[in-house]
Amino acid sequence: MFQTLKIIKIRFYSHKFIFYLSNMLFLHLKINKNKVPNSIVIIPTYNEKENIERIIRKVLSLESDFNILIIEDNSPDGTASIVKKLIPEFQNRLYIIERPGKLGLGTAYITGFKWALENKYEYIFEMDADFSHDPNDLIRLYEACNDQGYDLSIGSRYVSGITVINWPLKRVLMSYFASVYVRKVTGMPIMDTTAGFKCYRKTVLENIHIENIKMKGYGFQIEMKFRTWRHGFKIKEIPIIFTDRKDGISKMSGGIFGEAFKGVIKMKLMSYFRSHKRK
Repeated sequence: MFQTLKIIKIRFYSHKFIFYLSNMLFLHLKINKNKVPNSIVIIPTYNEKENIERIIRKVLSLESDFNILIIEDNSPDGTASIVKKLIPEFQNRLYIIERPGKLGLGTAYITGFKWALENKYEYIFEMDADFSHDPNDLIRLYEACNDQGYDLSIGSRYVSGITVINWPLKRVLMSYFASVYVRKVTGMPIMDTTAGFKCYRKTVLENIHIENIKMKGYGFQIEMKFRTWRHGFKIKEIPIIFTDRKDGISKMSGGIFGEAFKGVIKMKLMSYFRSHKRK
């Protein structure tokens, strides 16, 4: 009789312990429901010593669990050294790829995309180092893809009017009408075709043949969106406020606009001869 009671008591406490563990697991999942698993923010850099530590600390301080990959083009100002000093503090969250020189924005992102796919990240972001993109908006871009089912979310300057701060009027008009031009030529229903603040699902990058993208700068951003759209992926523009950099020097030039202007027509014509089927 005593042994039977002992067994019953042991079973009771076993069930109680299992119930306790289940509750703890539920609470852990509830507390961490806003964590972003498997997300990498790719930030290309060239001479960003004034901004790089601040942007890294800001992104990694967000409630959601983003990682960062810096694509560094041998900045003479020591940007790479600043990043490498921070890596021990942010182990398994901060990474750097160093390239031998300034090889262009497009190739920087393609290098980052390939690394992200090899390391099995599900959500892959593009972002500038200079705070023109508000790091807090990363969560909104993520939610559009993860919670709302979009394949590409774009931080858009033009989907709700023109939301650009501290740009000269000439540059605003050039950027805005570049997007108008791209929409007219391609038929792509995106208001901010040159935007560089984005979140991709990995399936997009696995299907659009990123290794074949040739344009740089604005042209690169246009071609990435165009290929995503032509492959039938779901795209959403999220309104953001874009603020021009306060520190450092802009890398944008008139030549990049020229490449985009000519490249869009070629891109559109070549698209008729390419397959847009998904894997």
